[in-house]
Amino acid sequence: MVKFIMLFLIGIVLIALGIVNFTGNISAIHWYHRRKVVENDVPKYGRCMGIGTALVGISLIASALLEIIFRSSVFDWIIVGGIVVGIAIMVYAQFKYNKGIF
Repeated sequence: MVKFIMLFLIGIVLIALGIVNFTGNISAIHWYHRRKVVENDVPKYGRCMGIGTALVGISLIASALLEIIFRSSVFDWIIVGGIVVGIAIMVYAQFKYNKGIF
């Protein structure tokens, strides 16, 4: 049960960070990950990073809820898929708007 609570809480935090980034406030992203982002691209960069972060959080919450309801660990693959797709979106944003990962 503790596993599900932790997944749920971490998911909520990640969704909250995603919403903050999505609105254009990229101050939650470490400075060296956003240092080369041009001022005009900040909203687009924030949207991409917010979507990626929120997607990871949503996958954590969805997996926790489904595992509680159905009592099956098969739903851990939702976490894997969400993390892979979320990180892919964030890496895309890094390369497109920050001109590289660092």
